[in-house]
Amino acid sequence: MKIIYAALLGLIQGLTEFLPISSSGHLVAFQQIFNLQDIDILFDVILHVGTLVAVFVFYWQDIIQMIREFIYWLGELLGLRKPSPKNNSNGHRTMMFMIIIATIPTAIIGFAFNDFFEKAFSSIKVVGFTLLLTGLLLWLSGKVSIGRKRAKDIKTRDALTVGLFQGAAIIPGLSRSGTTIFTGLLRGFDLELATKFSFLLSIPSIIGAVILEGRKAFISGNSFTGIQYMLIGLVVAAVSGYFSIRYLVSLIKKNKLYYFSYYCWGVGLLIIIYSLFN
Repeated sequence: MKIIYAALLGLIQGLTEFLPISSSGHLVAFQQIFNLQDIDILFDVILHVGTLVAVFVFYWQDIIQMIREFIYWLGELLGLRKPSPKNNSNGHRTMMFMIIIATIPTAIIGFAFNDFFEKAFSSIKVVGFTLLLTGLLLWLSGKVSIGRKRAKDIKTRDALTVGLFQGAAIIPGLSRSGTTIFTGLLRGFDLELATKFSFLLSIPSIIGAVILEGRKAFISGNSFTGIQYMLIGLVVAAVSGYFSIRYLVSLIKKNKLYYFSYYCWGVGLLIIIYSLFN
């Protein structure tokens, strides 16, 4: 693996993981168009770790607060800490529980429809049509009335709805970030909450991907050969992921998520045309 190749894959992973243009869709398209069927599984795991680092760096304050609230909650559950009425209006504690709840339907969908998703990953035509759907959702996001829900206002049904749509976004070409942000807006989240909830919800999803792909790498006997290339891929994925989150957050604050709809429509149409002649 060349250094430039490792850096390019890290850049693609970092940008497409968080920008609402579908990382899985781009992966399928690149693999089939450029005949890259034998990408090292372990290298793919390392790239996912890089994007995980990006989320932790960008949202470290919220993550620390949620970890602290989880420890406090355990203390209260075990009788080591006195419960406080303020916990009912604690945004970070609510966010922590709602992320756990939202992850459940995603995991169930992933396991229940695993065979279906694997078949979808082998079809570039599916990617073309789902990118068109992603574009539609992004365009509609600019038409949705902005709600006023804050973290402490999230309800179980809100989390379950976002989690269900995140599960559907396992289909390549359907953007995870774009779908979950759009769903959050439909549930009445304000722009900041819809964005933050989507990216924090990506943490268990990315960790799950790392565990599953790491297991495949272990079974296939992958070893840490070319460690310098893996480090380059990790760093590039982390840095590009951080700046893609930062850029997307700035756009969403201006309610301009729909900008990416034109990109998705263009790429989706090109992929469909390509699939018709190959």
